[in-house]
Amino acid sequence: MKRVVVGLSGGVDSSVAAYLLKQQGYEVIGVFMKNWHDESVTLHNECPWVDDSADAMLVADKLGIPFQTIDFSEAYKSRIVDYMFSEYEKGRTPNPDILCNREIKFDVFLQSAMQLNADFVATGHYCQKSEEVIDGQLIYKLLAGVDNSKDQSYFLCQITQQQLAKALFPIGHLLKSEVRKIAAEQNLVTAHKKDSQGLCFVGKISLPEFLQQKLKPKEGNVIEIPAENYQYTRSNHTIKEMSVPYKYTPSMGKVIGTHQGAHYYTIGQRKGLNIGGTDLPLFVIGIDTSENIIYVGKGENHPGLYRKALKMESANMNFLRPDKRVLPGKSLKVYARIRYRQALNEAVLHNIEGDYYLEFFNNQRGITPGQFAAWYLDNELIGSGVIKE
Repeated sequence: MKRVVVGLSGGVDSSVAAYLLKQQGYEVIGVFMKNWHDESVTLHNECPWVDDSADAMLVADKLGIPFQTIDFSEAYKSRIVDYMFSEYEKGRTPNPDILCNREIKFDVFLQSAMQLNADFVATGHYCQKSEEVIDGQLIYKLLAGVDNSKDQSYFLCQITQQQLAKALFPIGHLLKSEVRKIAAEQNLVTAHKKDSQGLCFVGKISLPEFLQQKLKPKEGNVIEIPAENYQYTRSNHTIKEMSVPYKYTPSMGKVIGTHQGAHYYTIGQRKGLNIGGTDLPLFVIGIDTSENIIYVGKGENHPGLYRKALKMESANMNFLRPDKRVLPGKSLKVYARIRYRQALNEAVLHNIEGDYYLEFFNNQRGITPGQFAAWYLDNELIGSGVIKE
């Protein structure tokens, strides 16, 4: 009998994943990952993980499977939280959910599962896995979930072939409504529990409040850049040139308000500016953390919100399908997204002298340094990289 360690988060998805695996004849062990108890970064004395841990234990008891809690908080702080603060301080926007999967669920958690003599680890992600022998080698494929509105393959864009080989995704072939129906039929305590909206593994803590615990407020100017002052066009430029964000200067616009810290904002952001009286909504189009300036543009069609190309960091390139790696001087037509739930867009992945670029067929709104770009062939995720600029 194959042994599977399931990451029970206290939510409905992982609960049903554990139930289905047991129904399929696996020996199932439930593990709750405790990743946060840093009292220097807390809100309202909340312990959001306590309720989740209790629900996970109740589900394990209901299913009749062994259950334990493992403390990964030290690794979580050093690999996720410290990195997040460092990135935001530089005016970049990391994705903690992708980092959690790369650094915690499919690294330290996977290693712990192997110490329990597990054959696989399983999660409640809405994605699917298949395998195929290509040129005599067994290749594992990460496929989108059947439920288009819940597909979470993007969050797993940084895992490797070795990690995918040990992973199971029991609910990837189901709709969310079907998952909740199964949970209700089995009287699982999580059947009607709302999906978590907080930081990955932390819980109900909101990101702005979380950041304010470490990145202290610092007042600076909000400068509006009129669309007519945005004179840079990229239509006839090279891919390298098109991938470079436009550089704004204070003289290009006018001060229309103040903010409490440029590091709290992200490109494309609308909410949180707290500046009224404009005929169209304001959007963040530029961030200068060294001068503590936020540049904004008026309206969804402001040209400063859009670009057709981006460059990625060489150090964080991940080719989940190594056989689909693009060699220097070569290109590959793909479908790509630069954020979760964004529709896939036609693009070309270029390797130019060892540096990787994504060139989209259509303008992309809010290309954000620090976020992840992921690319697909049909419904298979084949690679990803961190947006450099």
